[in-house]
Amino acid sequence: MKRLSLTAWIFIGMAAGIALGAAAPSLAVKLSPLSNIFLRLIKSIIAPLIFGTLVYGIAGAGNLRAMGRIGLKAIVYFEIVTTIALFLGLAAVNLVRPGEGMKLERTASELALPEAQQSLAAMLEHVFPASIIEAMARGEVLQIVVFALLFGAACAAVGSKAQRVVDFCGSLSEVMFQYTRYVMYLAPFGVGAAMAVTVGGKGFSVLVGLGKLVLTMYAAQIIFVVGVLGPVMMILRIPVRRFVRAAREPFLIAFSTASSEAALPRALENMERFGVPKHIVAFVIPTGYSFNLDGSTLYLSLAAVFVAQAAGVELSLSQQLLMMLTLMLTSKGVAGVPRASLVILAGTLATFHLPLEGAAVLLGIDAVMDMARTSVNVLGNCLATAVVGKWEGHSFDGVADETAAVTE
Repeated sequence: MKRLSLTAWIFIGMAAGIALGAAAPSLAVKLSPLSNIFLRLIKSIIAPLIFGTLVYGIAGAGNLRAMGRIGLKAIVYFEIVTTIALFLGLAAVNLVRPGEGMKLERTASELALPEAQQSLAAMLEHVFPASIIEAMARGEVLQIVVFALLFGAACAAVGSKAQRVVDFCGSLSEVMFQYTRYVMYLAPFGVGAAMAVTVGGKGFSVLVGLGKLVLTMYAAQIIFVVGVLGPVMMILRIPVRRFVRAAREPFLIAFSTASSEAALPRALENMERFGVPKHIVAFVIPTGYSFNLDGSTLYLSLAAVFVAQAAGVELSLSQQLLMMLTLMLTSKGVAGVPRASLVILAGTLATFHLPLEGAAVLLGIDAVMDMARTSVNVLGNCLATAVVGKWEGHSFDGVADETAAVTE
């Protein structure tokens, strides 16, 4: 048993949580404090880890032009892949039509869902922090990234005078990785508790009422991973087996907790060990949390049209394409936390005069769907670092296989 990897223990924790949730739901739902403690510890890592790794990576690279080039390549890749995800979700929901014949119940109409950002101007304004302390306290990942980019660029421009600051950021990132290792010892318990609470609270019957939508979404996510991300790895000759070993633990953490933030520390560390340079990993993955949410964008296109079908509203192709454009813009500001996609969905439904009760209906099964879309988000961001690394001329074939050590 001592030889079992952390990944294996996470699997065991997931299975135990599901079994407990099914056998003793009243007991299982009482485990929410344990899962919440684990997630709170994980979230405590995010701000200092992103700040330290990004500042050290940019200032250590010493080449602002290179960072600009990396940023442009990352954004181009993000837009291509997320657009494919949107249209795949659109195709799936029109082919299967899971909402057809379903009548929305006018319950929870007073449910207060946060309002999504409606305009590009508002989204751009929100990207820039008024206070880095406030941004860190609120967990605004994109604002932290912007501040760290400017701070790192300033350190690089100052040169030797900022060396102590750069060294501090390097030490900070190393300390936070060690802190992460300590927290990850709790992962099997936290993950197991999260699964127990979900199954105990919702029950397996959660899949019955809207099972067709859930199956459609899961099938579309699998097709996206196999049919889009798979060919990307083949075309760019990214070692598939080694990549799977590097990405499997962040993928499992994201699936079980439905939180991209929970998987961020391991994703950063594992992709660096995979062979992607630190400054690329530190830039691409945090930026991807706002710009490369493949699973969430696929879900949003599917869910929005599903609500229209359930409400008996027939959307023309032009209306659906306009909806896709709206989702492309608004989804860029979605946070990597559980249920964040409901914010964007509610805003899109209001924009197209579709009943907001649709968001309330989906809220009942959102925990089940959030696990799939969040894990695909994390997988897509891990692959994005490898893609940008390849475009920058780095080869992973000759890199020693250290990824197994991460999960031991």
